[in-house]
Amino acid sequence: MIDVKNLTKVYKTAIKNKGIQGAVEYLFKRQYKKVKAVDKINFHVDKGELIGFIGPNGAGKTTTIKMLSGLLFPTAGEIKVAGFIPFERKKDFLKKISFLMGQKNQLFWELPAHDAFLANKQIYEVEEVKFKRQLDYLINLLNVSSLIAQPVKTLSLGERMKMELIASLIYEPEILFLDEPTIGLDIISQKSIRDFIKKYQREKKATVILTSHYLQDIVHLANRLIMINKGRIIYNGNVEKINQKYSRHKIIKVVLRKKVDLDVLKSIDDHFEYHYPVVSFRISKEELAEKISQVTEKLDFVDLDIQGLPIEEIVSALWKNAIN
Repeated sequence: MIDVKNLTKVYKTAIKNKGIQGAVEYLFKRQYKKVKAVDKINFHVDKGELIGFIGPNGAGKTTTIKMLSGLLFPTAGEIKVAGFIPFERKKDFLKKISFLMGQKNQLFWELPAHDAFLANKQIYEVEEVKFKRQLDYLINLLNVSSLIAQPVKTLSLGERMKMELIASLIYEPEILFLDEPTIGLDIISQKSIRDFIKKYQREKKATVILTSHYLQDIVHLANRLIMINKGRIIYNGNVEKINQKYSRHKIIKVVLRKKVDLDVLKSIDDHFEYHYPVVSFRISKEELAEKISQVTEKLDFVDLDIQGLPIEEIVSALWKNAIN
C-alpha cells in the first residue's frame, strides 16, 4: 500500500548572524545552509496495517507524512502510495487518502459541523446513498448525534476532534495519516478517540499511519512502530518486541502479604520502590533468576509479576542514544 525508498527532504534555510552587520548581510547578502529533515529512509506498509510513527520534535515525522500525502515534494527518493506518486496530487489519489492534523482545523467555526460534512461530500464527489450510510456509521460509532447541528465554536476540544474525524472520513478513504489526533485532549477524550480509531481501522480495513507524543496511543493502537530521529529511522519493528530488544532490565513487581522492613528489601536489591503492599525491583536481565530466588526466599507475598520497562523509558533512551 505504501512504499518508501531512500526518501530525502532537504530544506535551505537562511543564516542570520548577530549584530548590525549580521542584519545587513541577512537583508542584502543572505547566506544559506542546508538542513536534512529526512535522510534516505526506507519502509513499507501493507494494506490494513496500523503503524505508529514517532520521534522527538524536529525528527522528521510530519515532514515525512506531508511527503506521503503529497503536500511536500521530496528532494530525492521514491514514494508510492496506493500505486500513486503523491506529489502529483491526482484526484483519484486524493480520494484514497485523508490527512488529519490535531493542531489544524478544517471545520467552519461559526457553522455546524454538518456543513463541513456536506462540503466534503461535494469536494470528494460522494454519492448521496454512500454519504448517508457513512455519516450514520460514524455518528453512531462516535455517539455524537446531538452535536453535529451545533456551531463548532460551542463544542469542547474533544467534541471538535470527533467532528474533524467525521469530516476526514466521510468519503471513506483507504489510507489515513493521523498527526497527533489526541493532542491537548483530556484522558477520557484521548481514550474515546483511541477506541474509535481502533474500531474504525478494524472494521473498514483502513491503512493508518499515526503519529503521537502520547505513547499510550501507540501502545494501544499500533502493531508496528517506526521510530525516527534526526531524519533517520532508528527502529522499525513490532511494538511488543522493542522491550525485548533494547531493554537491559526487568521489573519484579511483588504484592506483599504483610509489611516488611526496608533492610530486608535492600538485601535483595538497592533499586526498588516500596508503597505497601507493592514493592517493585528494577533488575538487570543477567541477575533476574537469582533475584527471583531471593524474593521467594525472603518475602511473604500473594502475587509476583515480571514486567518489562515502560515503553516511554525505552523510547527516551533510544532517542538520547541517537542524539548523542
